[in-house]
Amino acid sequence: MKRTSAGHITVEPVKGSYRRRPIARTGRLRTKFLLSLILVSASLTCSTLLVVQHRIKNQVRNQIREGLENSLVTFQHFQRQRESTLEAGAALLANLPILKALMTSSDPATIQDGSVDLWKQTGGDLFLLADRTGKLVAVHTRTLDFTAAQARESLARSLRNGEPRDWWSSGGHLFQVFIQPIYFGTTASGTELGVLVLGYEISQQLAEDVGRVASSQVAFRSGPSLDVSTLSAAQNQDFLRLSFPESSEARAETADLHLGGERFLAAATDLQPGSSAKVSLVVLESYDQATVFLRSLNRWLAGLGLVAILAGSLLVFLISHTFTRPLAELVGGVHALERGDINYPLEARGNDEVSELTRSFDRMRSNLMRAQQELLQAERLATIGRMASTISHDLRHSLSAILANAEFLSEGTLKEGRRLEYYHEVRQAVNQMTGQLQALLEFSKPGTEHRPVRANIASVVARAVRAVKARPEFSGIQVSTTVEGGAEAWIDPGRMERVFHNLLLNACEAVPPESGRVDVTIRQDHAGLEVLVSDNGRGIPDEIRDRLFQPFVTAGKENGIGLGLTVVQKIVQEHGGQVNVERTSPEGTVLSVSLPVTVPEPQVASQRG
Repeated sequence: MKRTSAGHITVEPVKGSYRRRPIARTGRLRTKFLLSLILVSASLTCSTLLVVQHRIKNQVRNQIREGLENSLVTFQHFQRQRESTLEAGAALLANLPILKALMTSSDPATIQDGSVDLWKQTGGDLFLLADRTGKLVAVHTRTLDFTAAQARESLARSLRNGEPRDWWSSGGHLFQVFIQPIYFGTTASGTELGVLVLGYEISQQLAEDVGRVASSQVAFRSGPSLDVSTLSAAQNQDFLRLSFPESSEARAETADLHLGGERFLAAATDLQPGSSAKVSLVVLESYDQATVFLRSLNRWLAGLGLVAILAGSLLVFLISHTFTRPLAELVGGVHALERGDINYPLEARGNDEVSELTRSFDRMRSNLMRAQQELLQAERLATIGRMASTISHDLRHSLSAILANAEFLSEGTLKEGRRLEYYHEVRQAVNQMTGQLQALLEFSKPGTEHRPVRANIASVVARAVRAVKARPEFSGIQVSTTVEGGAEAWIDPGRMERVFHNLLLNACEAVPPESGRVDVTIRQDHAGLEVLVSDNGRGIPDEIRDRLFQPFVTAGKENGIGLGLTVVQKIVQEHGGQVNVERTSPEGTVLSVSLPVTVPEPQVASQRG
């Protein structure tokens, strides 16, 4: 597809265009499909991973909480049965006649020595006897660092509170004690002899047994202190620094704890609600150990997500190729039509929208080709008619002048001066016809070969000025030439002389004969060479200003076929330059010719070859 000199667009078939050319950026739609799928797949995978991880963590947390609560409930049932058994044993021991007889002696030494066998029979860790005033008369314990003073203080607190069972914590030891009064006679009518205290220590072994049964870590504490625990030493230190929610027998409170760099979920229960001892059991389950499998699960999910993304990308690539290939071929046809390749093959497969669009484009392309051929034919006929009309008018004018002057020259009585005058008129008419035919020939040549040489543009302009000034009608017009800087360029001197001859001729025809002035300015810089042709004429008429360089455009001239500026533009563009109207007004017109100072690229290639 190209533009003619008259500004009309024509479509020309490109030879050898049946081979498919690679189409730039054909993968744009496919890329969008792939990116969209990757983003969607990645988003869904990440969302699924986060949701699954969150749900599993909650599920694990709930299972741990349920396990802790079940462990506490199991321990409470066990503790109740154990307390009932131990309390019944203490009551039975308090009713033994031997113990009553021993208490009636009122001698602490006798009671201390006589109660050793009774203590050993109970299997308890703590055995105390006190008189009716609360004074200790016998102390037996398996824990050597539990002193009599500590026992006395603990007993006084329990008796003051009136509790039949209690918890004693002292020196890092925790005892569950059962207190039974000793009567002489029956309990209802007898005399109270003293008090029996039977205690069992919550030892490390017992804590480990409870931990194995509960499948978790356990800790027994009394108030703010930690008595027995299955935790490590570092975890025990952290446990003491943390606050823990109040517990009760009816409801187990749970909390998140960080002990020794490990996360635990803990639940606590009060072992004796309402007692001043505030002894509680804390059961702890490691959250980190329970969720170790989550890391493996996350890796599996990430791997499956990556496989899903890759498989989906491959699938969408194949699917998108099926959909985008017809679109790519259609885009190729559009690009080919833009380049002028009207014969680019297009295949419409199926009856979908893309196939219908392809068939419609093919029909439009055929109709466009047919319309362009008709338009080209009409343009050719119009151009031939316009050219014939213009040339015939100008040539008829010149031929009429030649015929009339030839008839005058044929008269025998014609004087010599008169004869010479008629001869010059005939010669002038012949020169006009020759110039018109030369312009027509120059315009009709599709690509005249020119051989640029390094030449002085000022010399070329000077020759054109002399040729124009040689015409009698322009002898009174002032033509000046100014050179600013250098004037060297790679040009074809003969053809460039015709350029400046046509420009000067138009300028001289536009200025008034008696006061006309034409100035030619030549200036050169690093960007190139510029020649300005200015005049003080009447300016370019508005009706032809926009199409000044089109062929057969002329106004206000008696002679000329309107090819002068068209030839100028053609020659200048072949030299790699431009010709433009700088300004025009009723005070004058300035036209500029810009030329490169180097050899145009096609000419460089030809010269190297």
